[in-house]
Amino acid sequence: MNDSMLYPWRFFRAGGFDQVKLSTGADLMALEQLDQKLWVALACPTKGLHFDSETLDYIDTDNDGRIRAPELIAAVKWAGGLLKDPDQLIKGEPALWLDAINDALPEGKAVKEAAQMILREKGKADARIITLEDAAEAAQLLMQLRFHGDGIITEDLTDDPFLKPVIKEIIGCLGSELNGYGVPGIGQSKIDQFFADAAAFVDWSRKAEQDPSILPLGEATGPAAEAVKAISAKVSDYFTRCQLVAFDSRAQAALNREEKEYLAIAAKELTLSSVEIAALPLAHVEANRPLPLVENVNPAWRASIATLFNLAVRPLLGDKRSLSESDWLQLLAQFAPFECWQRTKAGGSVERLGLARVRVILISDAKEKLAALIEMDRAAARKRTAIRSVHKLIHFHRDLYALCLNFVNFEQFYNRPGMAIFQAGTLYLDQRRCELVLSVEDPAKHATMAALAGTYLAYCNCVRKGSGEQIQIVAAVTDGDSDNLMVGRNGIFYDRNGSDWDATVIKIIDNPISIRQAFWAPYRMLVRMVEEQVAKRAATADADSTAKLQATAATTANVDKVKAVDAKKIDVGTVAALGVAFGALATALAAIAGYISGLFKLPFWQVCLALGGLLLLVSGPTMLIAWLKLRKRNLGPILDSNGWALNARARLNVPFGGALTQVSALPAGSVIMTGDKFAEIPSAWPRILGIIIAAAFFYSLLNSRGLIYAWSEGRLGEPTQEVAKLNAAGAKLLNESSDNRTSGRAEPANARPDE
Repeated sequence: MNDSMLYPWRFFRAGGFDQVKLSTGADLMALEQLDQKLWVALACPTKGLHFDSETLDYIDTDNDGRIRAPELIAAVKWAGGLLKDPDQLIKGEPALWLDAINDALPEGKAVKEAAQMILREKGKADARIITLEDAAEAAQLLMQLRFHGDGIITEDLTDDPFLKPVIKEIIGCLGSELNGYGVPGIGQSKIDQFFADAAAFVDWSRKAEQDPSILPLGEATGPAAEAVKAISAKVSDYFTRCQLVAFDSRAQAALNREEKEYLAIAAKELTLSSVEIAALPLAHVEANRPLPLVENVNPAWRASIATLFNLAVRPLLGDKRSLSESDWLQLLAQFAPFECWQRTKAGGSVERLGLARVRVILISDAKEKLAALIEMDRAAARKRTAIRSVHKLIHFHRDLYALCLNFVNFEQFYNRPGMAIFQAGTLYLDQRRCELVLSVEDPAKHATMAALAGTYLAYCNCVRKGSGEQIQIVAAVTDGDSDNLMVGRNGIFYDRNGSDWDATVIKIIDNPISIRQAFWAPYRMLVRMVEEQVAKRAATADADSTAKLQATAATTANVDKVKAVDAKKIDVGTVAALGVAFGALATALAAIAGYISGLFKLPFWQVCLALGGLLLLVSGPTMLIAWLKLRKRNLGPILDSNGWALNARARLNVPFGGALTQVSALPAGSVIMTGDKFAEIPSAWPRILGIIIAAAFFYSLLNSRGLIYAWSEGRLGEPTQEVAKLNAAGAKLLNESSDNRTSGRAEPANARPDE
């Protein structure tokens, strides 16, 4: 077995499961060896936690908004490796001793030198401790430097009047790269590509200078070649048609298009750019006819032919008004070297600058100056990285252990040295203080999963007074009762920063809060049903009474018009039905009376026990269900709905629930002052009745054991069966003795009256 697997882990039990104990730096450095099945959480979000966001961003190396176990392990190993003693992480101090940095490692040495540099720049060269504020201030100052350390050179990084336009021209030729602040610039790759393209463009241009046939018209060769290329296909089409007519004159009509095609075109609204016109030949097709360049030309191509004439024909062939096929072939031959040269073009990205400008840039020292700027930026990058490492190390030095106590285990939540990082604050609602409060983005979505937690949850919309800022929270109610909790109730929420919010309940997930509430639930439900029925009957009776009054009023007003109502005859069937109903009711009442009379034949204490058993019979199922649900009450679904990946069944048992939700109670030593002049005078009868029932219960219990009879020496109570039998036997003997004396028989001299 691998020795690394034998690390002596220690565990503690909380929340109904075993959790690893992390109390030393060695424990943290060995986290990689801890089976992830024993971790309480495997992932958590970076948002919605009361935890330093910069620390979470440093740990979240893939920037996906979630912290996972491998990322936390990597953060611990990095921070612990840069410290001479990993136990420093346990202290969670916001300041770092320079001597604690492990400068035996190259990275540790760089971090220590960066920390010393920060302190020197702040005028604290002799300081031995660097704080988070020192590192943050240095990082902020570095952000304000001209060089950002991101490898991107911008125009504002140089004051050289020659170099500034070069940077701009490179951006124009190759495009820009954005630096960390969104400013366009160029990186090393763009610089290398530009100068490589510039050199290739100059070499390619030198070929034209060495071969005059490539540029027959000099700088005007390019536009002239473009003019030839633009109409080349159409001119070739024209001369091919002329050759076909020369081959067979019968083809002339077809090659010039038939009259019916012109009729179809004529039926449309025409412009010189119409496709139908452009598809016609350049000119009228005849055998061996030259191409006219001035008159009788297809109007759709007149501009292109004019450009061809002005840029190519006139400079190379002279002022011709028509172009023969041989002239056309000669023209193509003169531009062939140029076309071949164009196909081998290199460095085309810099062509827009012109050959002269490209040569000026190449012979200048622009490339060396840009390289110097890149090196200065790289130096700034190294400095920025070192300062960032110092900042990161101080963050980890302060926060990593606290995160482990809310991720690897939930010691901070269960042992309550303070609130866990997922607790958003405290909600005061209905005379209770709820501490298990989480921020939620979508209450409806959160409730879908959180309902499986078996916990009474109250979702609230919170509004910040003055600013109008709104947040949503969910609070777990784990003590007290829910009689006065309902949608619409208002409370006050205090976040972890101490700010207060107006909270309004918008949704409730109902679950048992306590067994005590479950005991009284059936009776409260019965009272509620009775009240509803009484209210409903009262409303019905009131409506009936109102209707009768209205009918009576109408009858009285029209008494002279109303015909006398005939007296109803008694319905025998109705009388029989009423008799059956009264008989059934009497039977039921008699049965109930029999049960009650049988119950009260028992001794009073047994009657009390029977009534207690009846109460337990009614409340027992509700209490059992509540007990089962309270046993299953756990934190997992509540956190999972917030983006956590909880790896354990974190229970919220009844004692712990009482700590998370504190019901109002008067402080010890409080004095209740009387003086409410409108207070209701409490009746003494409930207390008197309770005393009487208790006295009767204990009297009945003691009497059943014969203690009352014995204590009163037979003057009160009833004897036990044994004593009653002895008394009966004594009375019988006494009666027999009396009868003997009456009959004249002598009694024994030593006989006692009670024998």
